Amino acid sequence: MDAIYRYQRYVYDATRKFYLLGRDRLIGDLAPGPGDRVLEVACGTGRNLIAAARRYPQGRFFGFDISAAMLETAGSSIARARLGDRIRIAAGDATDFSGERLFGTAAFDRICISYALSMIPPWKGALQQALGALAPGGRLLIVDFGGQERLPRWFKRLLRAWLAQFSVEPRDALTAELDRIAAMPGYSVRCTPLYRGYAVYAVVTKQPTA
Repeated sequence: MDAIYRYQRYVYDATRKFYLLGRDRLIGDLAPGPGDRVLEVACGTGRNLIAAARRYPQGRFFGFDISAAMLETAGSSIARARLGDRIRIAAGDATDFSGERLFGTAAFDRICISYALSMIPPWKGALQQALGALAPGGRLLIVDFGGQERLPRWFKRLLRAWLAQFSVEPRDALTAELDRIAAMPGYSVRCTPLYRGYAVYAVVTKQPTA
């Protein structure tokens, strides 16, 4: 990851806003309650965490990333935003993380994964890790590239060829995996295609304990 982001991190937020669509919708749906713990998996530059912390002063925010370069940028951005007392970040692997080990918090009330599953080869494992860290009654919010089903074929081919240059691969099986989770006891899933299938947006809710 550092090889990819060593230089891209300086222009990442300025360029990605044009095609990482749906991130602001995800932030708008977080809606944590007072004292709720919000975790971003693969937080990158910290863009989403900063926006969420500004919008929800009642929440506590955490994020981790496997890229030291991105975490360095995130740390600087958080400090400039004067949110260091409300956002904690750490180095971590989405496929094998422990909230307790990273932050002293075993479970989170909100977890978000924004355009990261498409960069994680064992993405199903990352998804299961996130579910395991979700507190009862909590929500996992996901936005990522979709199957582009309702877009022209030429657009889909060009998009995927371009994304491959950055080791990004849309997960065509994501919707099926979310359907599988929806069939598991204790979970409900709301899955919505965005922008004619350009992206997929999903909210997974873990039922409260009786």
